[in-house]
Amino acid sequence: MTSRRGPSRREVLAAGAATLLGVGVAGTGLAYRWAHSGDADARPGAAPTPARPTPSPTPDYAALAGTRIEKYLRGVGGRVTLAVRDRTSGLAVTAGTRRFQTASIVKVDILAALLLRRQDQGRKLSANERQLARSMIVVSDNAAASSLYTAIGYRAGLTAANKTLGLRQTTPNASWGVTTTTAADQLRLLTAITDPAGPLSEASREFLLDLMGEVDKQQDWGITAAAGRTSTASYVKNGWTTVDADNGLWLANSIGRIVDPDRDWLVAVLSDHHPTQQKGIAAVEKAAKYALTELRAIPPAAGVAH
Repeated sequence: MTSRRGPSRREVLAAGAATLLGVGVAGTGLAYRWAHSGDADARPGAAPTPARPTPSPTPDYAALAGTRIEKYLRGVGGRVTLAVRDRTSGLAVTAGTRRFQTASIVKVDILAALLLRRQDQGRKLSANERQLARSMIVVSDNAAASSLYTAIGYRAGLTAANKTLGLRQTTPNASWGVTTTTAADQLRLLTAITDPAGPLSEASREFLLDLMGEVDKQQDWGITAAAGRTSTASYVKNGWTTVDADNGLWLANSIGRIVDPDRDWLVAVLSDHHPTQQKGIAAVEKAAKYALTELRAIPPAAGVAH
């Protein structure tokens, strides 16, 4: 037989005290409703602790900057796409997915492929190869590029190297200058040739970047226009040509690296449909300068990849 007893005297007194103190009672257990026991206001008669406002979500600064950059690119002339990444913070923005002919920017890819091949063979570049590489990058010599394109095995050799380099949107052509690519893929190439954990050895990376840092003054345009007063180094390779399939209008491409005291920017700007070479160069430089102005304004810790 189950017995039911009423509340004990102790329980009655506890419940009465709880009621006077504004504390909820559930069944025979006490459910205290005041603040954390360590709070100064967690005592009878104290004013309630004001509710803390719910923090607003942190803005996606990179996405906001990317939207502004995309809008800006529509007004610089021609058809322009861009990809930028800060190696220091990981902040990254890509604007546009259009494929373009590479023209001479593919020469960086050709040299990277040659360096990979010689690494796999366990030997260094020959003196002649080093001289051809210098001519190909520093003064954009086309005959030197053709010689080294032969040395890597033409289109098949570049395709194989690009798999190692992590490129996914670049299609080599029998004629190296008509290779097609995207800004995003050129950013992958720049990442591969600057990353200590990438496929190129330290010596290979230094050799390639040193050449990009010595480009002839007449060809030192494009992304380097975005270097600031405090920038400590810049590296570039440009490409320019008329495009038969675009009624002879001009293409202007620029890829490279700009090092700031607290940032390390990889930048690729691809463009075409320009009436003159100079207008193409102007569009590329405007795009690079505007993008880095936007991205430099984002604190390194606040960047979110976009």
